[in-house]
Amino acid sequence: MNKMQQMTAQGRQIENNSFAIIDHEIEAFHGGHSFTSVEWNVVRRAIHTTGDFEYAQLFQFSEDAVSLGIQALQAGANIITDVAMISTGLSQQRLSVHGNQAHCFISHPTVIERAKASGETRAIQAMQYACDAGVLDGSIIAIGNAPTALFEILRMVEAGEAKPALIIGIPVGFVKAEESKQALIDQTTIPYIASVGRKGGSPLVVSTIHALLMESV
Repeated sequence: MNKMQQMTAQGRQIENNSFAIIDHEIEAFHGGHSFTSVEWNVVRRAIHTTGDFEYAQLFQFSEDAVSLGIQALQAGANIITDVAMISTGLSQQRLSVHGNQAHCFISHPTVIERAKASGETRAIQAMQYACDAGVLDGSIIAIGNAPTALFEILRMVEAGEAKPALIIGIPVGFVKAEESKQALIDQTTIPYIASVGRKGGSPLVVSTIHALLMESV
């Protein structure tokens, strides 16, 4: 079995039927969509993950973001996550196809120590630790929970301290989540995939990366 196709035949049929229903209902009940085919594969998987068609209005992509993300994965890019839920949720079998590794430093002892000393969030310190470790450049940054991590990555990019290949910014929440995603969309240096507004979360980041992995073979 292809490493990207992990389901049984019945499981694949259920997923395919789900996608067919989403394709039908987006046209029949939600006015269609204006995404490219590869962008739609990302958004459709987000809808499949959440059962929420509103993501067809919330997802935004910079030009060629999906193709650039696929290229990064094919080149073996690291995936740097803000929370362990993302790195845990990613299929190790699918990651192994191109040798991608997911890293989350939020619970690293050094990160915790620095956060306590500075008073900053562990998410900020985790991104700084990733920078110090030399794993940010060329990576895919995957943010599903911590707006402060997204703001810190954007600061690093602006300061010339980091140059990731793609930023996936879909943090959920009420405090600075919406603002952090808007800041991501407003910058023009790094390709991005974002979902605007308060909605988001780690499962959507996982579904986005899986969609890119599926397109990468």
